[in-house]
Amino acid sequence: MPFIPTTEENRRQMLKTIGVTDFDQLLQSIPEQIRFKDDYNLPDPLSEYEVTKLLKSIAEKNKHTSNSVCFLGGGAYDHFIPAAVVHIVSRPEFYTAYTPYQAEVSQGTLQAIYEYQSMICDLTGMDVANASMYDGASALAESALLSSNHKRRQEILISKSVHPYHRQVVKTYCHRSGIVLKEIDIKNGVTDLEKLEQSITDNCAGVLVQHPNFFGSLEPVDEISEIVHKEGAIFTVSVDPISLGVLAPPSEYGADIVTGEAQVLGNALGFGGPYVGIFAATKELIRKIPGRIAGITQDSQGRRGFVLTLQTREQHIRREKATSNICSNEQLCALAATVYMALMGKKGIPAVANLCVQKSHYLAEKLTGISGVEPLFEAPFFKEFAVKLPVPAKEIIDKMKEKDIFAGIDLSRFDYNVDNALLIAVTEKRTKEEMDQFAEILSEIV
Repeated sequence: MPFIPTTEENRRQMLKTIGVTDFDQLLQSIPEQIRFKDDYNLPDPLSEYEVTKLLKSIAEKNKHTSNSVCFLGGGAYDHFIPAAVVHIVSRPEFYTAYTPYQAEVSQGTLQAIYEYQSMICDLTGMDVANASMYDGASALAESALLSSNHKRRQEILISKSVHPYHRQVVKTYCHRSGIVLKEIDIKNGVTDLEKLEQSITDNCAGVLVQHPNFFGSLEPVDEISEIVHKEGAIFTVSVDPISLGVLAPPSEYGADIVTGEAQVLGNALGFGGPYVGIFAATKELIRKIPGRIAGITQDSQGRRGFVLTLQTREQHIRREKATSNICSNEQLCALAATVYMALMGKKGIPAVANLCVQKSHYLAEKLTGISGVEPLFEAPFFKEFAVKLPVPAKEIIDKMKEKDIFAGIDLSRFDYNVDNALLIAVTEKRTKEEMDQFAEILSEIV
């Protein structure tokens, strides 16, 4: 339907109401010499059909996962999203719902939050999870603040194997909080245990690692947990929730806080998001957890009800007493994650994880069989791995793009002092034909 904001009569009435006779009178305060007097040179108007056709032709110039094969990772992954996920989150009861401050009229939203929290606890093995965070990076940063607040210590250690962008966010959060952030070097693609032991002191509030880490490598989490707890610090691990289909839940190796990016759970790839952060912890830390928590209770008539509880946000209590200044969450994205987990179930998520493991190892074996291509690290990996190339990674990426393949991430962009290295992610969506084509093109280039 065409939309014409004002008619001549509308404009005449508005001008009359404010006491001017024409539009030029409104511009009297603008000096004549700087007013625009040229012709606007606008094209002729288009019909709705013509506008739609034009915008589609512009959009078709984009390369995306519907018309290209995606081996990109580094925190955002091309997993399959069941149609039911999109259908359910698009229902107006969820899609346009406001913050459930009034529990009596928000039971559906609150129950969805409660189900999300319960599923995250099942997946991670932790005691409690919140309603969600902005993304995986902010969730990890909040864990640093919680650790310092709970332990009354001013030092946080973070492994350099954590995603570089996530480390930047943690650094930003710590900067104005009086927290000293120190980075731990890596060795063979994982946290250097010797450096960790040398760096941790009784002033350390917490240690932050990612497992699988930025390179896709599996961290020695049992050993890290032992080192961290020996000094009485809090152990935070940032996880890929899909990996928990095959890896031990963080509760089994003593994690105190679990964070992560839940984009992989039914949320589409998007430049700038929105994504959704996971935050789960042990019962000991329940009153320090940032953001919202939905709880289950009974009303005065004994009926089951869902409510927001333990609200230690700055919107609800004195700012200086608040555990965090997060003022919202990503409930719609968390709902997508909830629907995805419910649809996949206890068999589906391990099946997806197993496919990721098998396919990524198949491609890694194919690529490292090419002369001049070798693994950057020898550490075990989940669905993502890095290879060292005889040519710059950017050259590979550019040539693959011409074949409608997103080849991966050039690691020279980051602070690892590695050249000619490519980070490649393989999800359950990748086929043998696509992986063989990747290897064939790479072989031709190098």
